[in-house]
Amino acid sequence: MKRQKRDRLERAHSQGYKAGIAGRSKELCPYQAHDVRSQWLGGWRDAMEARGEGLFR
Repeated sequence: MKRQKRDRLERAHSQGYKAGIAGRSKELCPYQAHDVRSQWLGGWRDAMEARGEGLFR
């Protein structure tokens, strides 16, 4: 996989994680492309799991 594409996907995951920690809805995902949207939602789910474990409030 090209570095540029990997960086884009990593950035989407990170942004999704930050949105989840902030308590934003997954419906606010800014991406339309399937692969990038999947990464963003994956980050969001990771954040929701972390919040559920009490790591963030």
